[in-house]
Amino acid sequence: MFRRVSNARKWIDHRRRSNYDGEMTPVPPNSNSTRLLGTIALIAVGVILASTCFQTWLSSRLLASNFISPSSWFSLADSVPRSKMMNADPGLIDLPVWLTFVPCAIVAAVTWLAGAIWLVIRRKMTWSDALIQWGWYGWIWWCLVDLWEWLWIAAGTVGLSSVSGLLSVTPQFWLAGCLAGWMTTWLTLDANARSIQGVYPKADNSRWLWLACGLYIVVFTTMNWRLYFNLLVPHGDSVMYEEHLWNLWHGKGFRSYLDRGLFLGEHIQFVHLFLLPLYVLWPSHLLLEASSSTALALGAFPVYWMTFRHTGSDRTALAVAIAYLLYFPMQFLDIEIDLKTFRPESFGIPLLLMTLDQLDRKNLFGTLIGISLCLTVKEDYTLIFGPLGIWIALRHLTESDPKISALNGANAKPNSQLLVGMLLSLFSIGYLWLATRVMMPWFRSGDEVHYASYFSRFGKTPEEIIHTWLTRPLSVIEVLATTETALYAMALLAPLAFLPLFAPTRLAVGLPLFAILCMNELEGSRTPQHQFHAPLVAVVFWSLAAALPRASRVGQTIARHLAWKKPSGNDSGSSILRRLVITSAFATGVFFSLGPMGMPFWDPGSSWHWQRLYGPTHRSEMFARIANLIPKAARVASTDFVHPRYTHHERSYDYSEYWRKVAGEGNRVPDDTEYIVIDTDHKYSKIKQPMEVPELRDHAGRWELLPDLTEGVFIVIKRKKRDAG
Repeated sequence: MFRRVSNARKWIDHRRRSNYDGEMTPVPPNSNSTRLLGTIALIAVGVILASTCFQTWLSSRLLASNFISPSSWFSLADSVPRSKMMNADPGLIDLPVWLTFVPCAIVAAVTWLAGAIWLVIRRKMTWSDALIQWGWYGWIWWCLVDLWEWLWIAAGTVGLSSVSGLLSVTPQFWLAGCLAGWMTTWLTLDANARSIQGVYPKADNSRWLWLACGLYIVVFTTMNWRLYFNLLVPHGDSVMYEEHLWNLWHGKGFRSYLDRGLFLGEHIQFVHLFLLPLYVLWPSHLLLEASSSTALALGAFPVYWMTFRHTGSDRTALAVAIAYLLYFPMQFLDIEIDLKTFRPESFGIPLLLMTLDQLDRKNLFGTLIGISLCLTVKEDYTLIFGPLGIWIALRHLTESDPKISALNGANAKPNSQLLVGMLLSLFSIGYLWLATRVMMPWFRSGDEVHYASYFSRFGKTPEEIIHTWLTRPLSVIEVLATTETALYAMALLAPLAFLPLFAPTRLAVGLPLFAILCMNELEGSRTPQHQFHAPLVAVVFWSLAAALPRASRVGQTIARHLAWKKPSGNDSGSSILRRLVITSAFATGVFFSLGPMGMPFWDPGSSWHWQRLYGPTHRSEMFARIANLIPKAARVASTDFVHPRYTHHERSYDYSEYWRKVAGEGNRVPDDTEYIVIDTDHKYSKIKQPMEVPELRDHAGRWELLPDLTEGVFIVIKRKKRDAG
């Protein structure tokens, strides 16, 4: 016994020495077979635990909806023998164990053997050592997958319904975390191999960054253009911005005919007007789509600069910049969940990132220029600049990282920081009041701003809403302390492995806007799948850049205990973190992204399946038959998804049940409307037959139905010419 203890101590000392010397921990010769058997046992346990957890997820329609579409789940249910159906609940099936176990076993065997072969080739390791290293460290993550199920059962057993509810809507985050950990383990083992062999060539990271941005631009611009060609992009809140440019260019004012008047009555938002010189050369909505994707992609550069400044590592900076491109909340600014493909808020992310970069560079002039440009995006950005001013004023009290050169260097003047911060906060409050209480109501003829109705539970006007927030804090807490809030926060932070939390003061700059979005009653405001969260994307990555040096100490500890490589300053910690950031962004994107890396893109039953959205569609083929039917000088009213094809006509009205000022209260279309085009084949279309059109049904003497050229997909009616008398 004492001999075994002595041998164990010698083994521990040897492990520590080998770790310090920068070598992978060797395996004692006489224990290789035992460790290999232990590794095989761990892999087997991991496969069993992961497959049983997958079985639980796929057996429930509610849980499976986090991963696959309802249509795909029903197809899976149909493949299960009737004797296995749980008829007591149509949302449950008794899924056979082999259906999840066999795929897991195959994936485990292939990746384990392939990974070991790679390590043998790259690291010149023995076959058994490679199997042990990769199998042991990698398949711990497979075992952790099933921990979700145990927590879910425990929460339900003890009556923690809120915890159980949160777990039931977040299994994809749990699986993404385990997948990211598994991939990070592999990348770390492989990177250590290259480090030992001295095969870390000096990379031209600017070239790789340009390549990554170019790939993003090509992919998302292509997707956006295909959606437009297929008549899947709505006019409202998307193509209407292109109509702003067209109407302004042709002397009709800064407006679309959806608006009550000039668009400034809706938002103080005119950043897209800077595209007008290009638009004159190429008057197409496709220009706006390409510009939006390009702007979002170029946000990777200030992310790179800020990260490099804080970490001193070009590889870490490149990894974080690529993680930005993979970050699914950013991608939803390019293509929203409801397929709105252009929003001026897309320009706000790179502009705010550049502003924060200038702030960190201690460039006051550049910061002020950036703030000015951000305010052209939307008045909402004052909700970022107000807290940012407080952060600047208090920075010398809250941050002391000597590596940060912005506003707290050796020559920093705390009094000037305080003054600049206070002025920025006061300006933000004043500008927000001016925009919402003076400018926008003036353009709306004195009517209340439209988004006051988004907070109706707190009051009818901004003054009433703020008064309620200040005097009834419990009502605010009640609204914020929900599963939806936790899910929203998780969606913003989980793709970055929650690392921005290591810079809490920076992250707090976005807290007021986050709280307001969580109190917003508008559907979709509590999810980063629309446009509301745009400023938070920049704040999160600004926080991540500053958080990495602090978080690297945790990574360094992990590296030391796992004996992956010699700690060299913060290198071990930062190298693990940069892999964790990029794998987390990728893994969460697998479950949420609408792009090619996301499961919805490939799920045949999904509404976002590539063939359904980006392949040829019957609607677009049918529209080609009537594309030139209506003259450009005509005034046209059309339904939302065909409306983008008529924005360049003399007038382009919205044909819907919404009240429009241009039509007059109670009127379906304006009196000067000459044509009406109705899309019958879109999923939101309510009119399917010509006689369902109110104008034909109730005013047949004024309108005539044009011959059907589109197999009933589009209904086109024309106003009859009035008698001369």
